[in-house]
Amino acid sequence: MRYLIVVLITINCYGGILDFDYLNKANEAYSKKDFKTASQNYAKIDNDSAKYNEANSLYKQKNYKKSLEVYRQIKDKNLQFDKLYNIGNTLAKLGKIDDAIKSYEDALKIKDDKDTRYNIKLLKKKKQEQKQDKKKDSKEDKKQQNKEDNKEDNKDNQNKKEDKKQQEEQKSKEQQKKQKNKNKDTKKEEDKKQQKQEEKNKQNKSNKDKKKEEKQDNNKPNQNIKKQSISNMEERKWQKMLDKRGIKTLILPIKKGENNDNTKPW
Repeated sequence: MRYLIVVLITINCYGGILDFDYLNKANEAYSKKDFKTASQNYAKIDNDSAKYNEANSLYKQKNYKKSLEVYRQIKDKNLQFDKLYNIGNTLAKLGKIDDAIKSYEDALKIKDDKDTRYNIKLLKKKKQEQKQDKKKDSKEDKKQQNKEDNKEDNKDNQNKKEDKKQQEEQKSKEQQKKQKNKNKDTKKEEDKKQQKQEEKNKQNKSNKDKKKEEKQDNNKPNQNIKKQSISNMEERKWQKMLDKRGIKTLILPIKKGENNDNTKPW
């Protein structure tokens, strides 16, 4: 930073005693590093040298925008190199590196200066570093973005897995419920079949018993018929024997309960 504090030698240079008073106050404040008071008093003096010192005081306060504005108001050709050099410094502070380099280069057109060339070299290096940092940041941003995307994808996949798991659990519950109902229906059907079979067996047994009783009942008449048949044969036999003897006597059949004696009727 190039500083130009103009010391008043003759009162006429600043338009009178009042300007001289402002200048003294400004210079004194600047020497004490009270840059705010200095800039306020320099601003009250209407000439380019005072403006230059005002801009320098604003720069010291880090009020770079206001400082740049005041620097650009200076028209004195004798101050152009210092003006452009300090504008370059101010633009660099504002982060406008390309504009700062251009201001330094314009200053070199007026006068060759070692510090100015050094500042240009420094800013170009910084610009390259920013470019590399930007590229690196871009890679880092891309990497971070990919990481976040992957994280989001993993989250989505996890959610999908959870949803699928819930669906499978729900499906399993439904199948279990369905199987349970099916088993219940099957048991009902089996119980019904068993009951029906028991009724059928009972009916068969009843029919069998009934048939057995009928068979027994049927056997009884046959026995009577057989007995009756035997009795008739005996009767015919005795009747035949009697006929041969010429005796016309009919034999009487023996009734149940009567004594069956074998005494011949003659």
